[in-house]
Amino acid sequence: MNLLIDRFQKISELEKEIEVSTRNALTEDIGSGDISAALISDGLSLNAVTITRSKGVFCGAAWVAAIIQQVDRELAVEWNAADGDKIQADQTLFTIKGPGRGILTAERTILNFVQLLSGTATTVSDYLELLGDNHCVLLDTRKTIPGLRLAQKYAVMCGGGTNHRFGLDDAFLLKENHISAAGSIKDAILLARTHRPDMPVQVEVESIEELEEAIQSGAQSALLDNFSMDELVLASKLAKNKIKTEASGNVSTETIAEIAKTGVDFISVGNLTKTVQPLDLSMRCEADNL
Repeated sequence: MNLLIDRFQKISELEKEIEVSTRNALTEDIGSGDISAALISDGLSLNAVTITRSKGVFCGAAWVAAIIQQVDRELAVEWNAADGDKIQADQTLFTIKGPGRGILTAERTILNFVQLLSGTATTVSDYLELLGDNHCVLLDTRKTIPGLRLAQKYAVMCGGGTNHRFGLDDAFLLKENHISAAGSIKDAILLARTHRPDMPVQVEVESIEELEEAIQSGAQSALLDNFSMDELVLASKLAKNKIKTEASGNVSTETIAEIAKTGVDFISVGNLTKTVQPLDLSMRCEADNL
C-alpha cells in the first residue's frame, strides 16, 4: 500500500473492497477463460507500457497490483507515477512485465479501474483549481458507483478533495423526508440527539427561515439546498460562528467559484463521482527481448 492509502480514513475496508471489486471484475471479464490470450505462445514475455493521452491526476496503483496478483503472480510492475501525482499527456505511468497471456487477460480490467479512478481524481483537481484562494472545502457525496464507494472516495482524496459521509452510519443528515416524518426541523434534531448523542447532526434547509430554526435547535451543520447566490451570502452571515454551512445543488464548473465567494464553509459536488470522464489511457505491448 502507498502513503496516500495509509492516510485514508477507512484503510482496512478499502483493502477488502479492492480485493473483492478486482476479483469480481476479472470474473466478469474472463468468464470460463480468455480464448484470445490462449492463442499466444505460453513462453512469450511482454512489456506492457501504459501511457496517458491527456493530463490529469493519477490514481489506482493498488488496483493494478491486486489484478496482476490474481491473474499471474509472475507479472511485475514498474511505476513511473504514484497516486496523487499530476501527470501530463503522453507520460508513461507504469510498465507491466511478464507472461504475455497474463498481461493480455488483465489489460482491460486494469485500464477500467485506473481510467475511472484517475478520472475521478482529475475532476476533483479541476474543481479545486476553480475554487482558487477561497477558504472553503470541496466535499464529495454518496453519489458513487455502487460497490466502488471507497475506491472513488479514495480517488477524491488523491485529487485533493475532502470526503463527506462514507455511509448512513457516519453522521445524521436530516433531509426533507426525515424532517417531514418527524414533524419539524426541531423535532428531527431532538430525535437524533436522543437516539445517538455522539453523532454530528446536519440538517438540509431550503430557506433562511429553516436555517434559523436549525441554528436555534442546535444542529452542527446546515446543508443549503439550491440557495441563490444572494441567499448563500445572507446564510453565511447569519451562520457565522453559530453553525457550519454547506452549499449543495446546481454546483458546476461554471458556478463553483462564485459560490465559494459567498462565504460558505463547504461545497459538495455530486458530479465529482457521479458523472466522471475516464482518463484517456493506452497500454502498448511489445515482446520482451531482454
